[in-house]
Amino acid sequence: MSSENERSEEPAEPEQLALIRETVRKAKVPRAKPRTWRGAALAKELPVARVVVNKGSLHLDQFFDYAVPEELDETARPGVRVRVRFGAGAHQVKNGRREGGRLIDGFLVERRATSDYSGPLAALADVVSPEPVLGPELLGLARAVADRYAGSLADVLQLAVPPRSARAEGRPSPEPLPPPAAPEPGSWSRYERGPAFLESLARGGAPRAVWNALPGPHWAEEIGRAVAATLASGRGALVVVPDGRAAARVDAALTTVLGEGRHALLTAEAGPEKRYAQWLAVRRGGVRAVVGTRAAMFAPVRDLGLVVIWDDGDGSHSELHAPQPHARDVLLLRAAHDRCAFLLGSTSCTVEAAQLVESGWAKALSAGRDQVRRAAPLIQTVGDGELARDEAARAARLPSLAWQAVREGLKTGPVLVQVPRRGYVPRLACERCRTPARCRHCAGPLEAPEQQELRCGWCGRGAPDWHCVACGSTRLRAQVVGARRTAEELGRAFPAVPVRTSGRDHVLDSVPGRPALVVSTPGAEPVAEGGYAAALLLDGWAMLGRPDLRAGEEALRRWIDAASLVRGQPEGGTVVVVAEPTLRPVQALVRWDPVGHAQRELAERAELGFPPVSRMAAVTGPPEAVEGFLAAAGLPPDAEVLGPVPLPVVRPGGPRRPGDPPPGEQWDRALVRVPPGSGAALAAALKQARAARLARGGGDPVRIRVDPPDIG
Repeated sequence: MSSENERSEEPAEPEQLALIRETVRKAKVPRAKPRTWRGAALAKELPVARVVVNKGSLHLDQFFDYAVPEELDETARPGVRVRVRFGAGAHQVKNGRREGGRLIDGFLVERRATSDYSGPLAALADVVSPEPVLGPELLGLARAVADRYAGSLADVLQLAVPPRSARAEGRPSPEPLPPPAAPEPGSWSRYERGPAFLESLARGGAPRAVWNALPGPHWAEEIGRAVAATLASGRGALVVVPDGRAAARVDAALTTVLGEGRHALLTAEAGPEKRYAQWLAVRRGGVRAVVGTRAAMFAPVRDLGLVVIWDDGDGSHSELHAPQPHARDVLLLRAAHDRCAFLLGSTSCTVEAAQLVESGWAKALSAGRDQVRRAAPLIQTVGDGELARDEAARAARLPSLAWQAVREGLKTGPVLVQVPRRGYVPRLACERCRTPARCRHCAGPLEAPEQQELRCGWCGRGAPDWHCVACGSTRLRAQVVGARRTAEELGRAFPAVPVRTSGRDHVLDSVPGRPALVVSTPGAEPVAEGGYAAALLLDGWAMLGRPDLRAGEEALRRWIDAASLVRGQPEGGTVVVVAEPTLRPVQALVRWDPVGHAQRELAERAELGFPPVSRMAAVTGPPEAVEGFLAAAGLPPDAEVLGPVPLPVVRPGGPRRPGDPPPGEQWDRALVRVPPGSGAALAAALKQARAARLARGGGDPVRIRVDPPDIG
């Protein structure tokens, strides 16, 4: 047989199978051991990646170096999300690579040629997405916020960078539009320095102002004009508001002033995917203006030229997650680092805003008294003397002056009634001696929800046979009447008028301009078309009597926010406040002088050494843990420790606020106070002490909060 015949008798390998085997053989070489990359070649240039891992523990608040495999060289760029193996011991080394640990997310912040660590490095497990989401500006801001609040960089990045949506990343962002024309001053002309402020923004300046806005609906449009002036200079703008309702108003104003496609709305109501798509449009530079709620304070706006915060006294601006930064302070950091303009606006004025003006860091932006008199409603007060002379009004909680204001207001439009508490009868007391009604089992407050039988607000047990422990009486009275009970009383008094309620369970955004009674809790007041004809501010003592340093400031802010929704005095707008007329917040409301009230509060804080004149941190935890922590912390020499004092014990099943101790446990709180200039040293000392405690395995739950919003 010929050689050709011999070859033809050999079993022939199918050509397709040979190609598949060759493809698999080639593919296995570079992708050996995925996620450990054992045996894979390193990147030829900058083979070391510096990563911040998603671990919020303070003793791990540092960068970690990882090796970059050659196959990840193109996608492993600074700012991208990565997956790494964390927690591998130095003994788990194979072929010169550290292995083991568990997979964890992180951000790649830098590529380097060498590592400061002399031992073997673990390899990057994977690049989650090639989209760079953490730029150097955002990284620097997050580092500054972490240092100021004694927190970790990883915790701040969890607040600053939203969760990833692959579908949102796959869609292109809009192309940036050319800068708009500079806007006209409009209603800014009512303020003495308003037109000059807009002109400075349009020229590319960086003015810093504390804006005491006039009452009425124009504040959203005025913010829109400030943003438009900033965009006209070729820069970006960021607006942070307390809630979704305020964000919707500014969003509508920006659409009216700028048109469609020039700004992004970042709120939780949009949903994760849409919000991330909007955030990416800002990060990529397609959108230069942002309005949003608290989380938008970290929005990565290109060429930032203006930061705006509206109503900085609202508690929604204070982040609940570690390290619990306040939006006002974050925007102050951005204004200082980016050298951009700053605008703090509110119809009221906080002590922190007054300090910015007092220190000369910002200028006051306000209207003259003639403009205030035209825009503000008429304020009338009712004192204890008039209530004592009017027994019928005392039983109904409404004096004759309030009834008259309601009747006159209902002739021309809706009337707003602000009640400090929600519910039906949140608090009860003995009718004879005014002793608070308490549960015999847990000493919790007794309630009558929805006009039902008595029950405890803490343990839920009924109290059908209650009697006063002080005088033996079995009759009760409402100590604080809730919004629903007030609505019921008004409905009986005005049967032909519709009554609407707005509170935590159901918040109304707006109401028609027709005659109606709108009963609302503070902060939930809906906007009325054309403004309210009148407003009643009930139970003022309930807000003024809170055991908190900010009780007067908060009460005045709530009153002014509600009164700002009422028509001006020339249009017949009237507000009746049921509180002692000689108190400072009530007098400030009558004069419509929130700035003067804040200045006097600031002077008293300076004498007492309380924030914002000083910097303060709260240390809470079990008594032994707090004592040991303070003894080990290297506090600055000028630090002063106030306390510790015991915190109220949270009853099992009772209501809890963020930061409260676990139910049934006795915790203490100590306040550490330092003078101005030592705040950074205090935060660094507290952070270092807690990191050392965690590194030693200290399991005591010591919590730290720098600049707590309420200090009692």
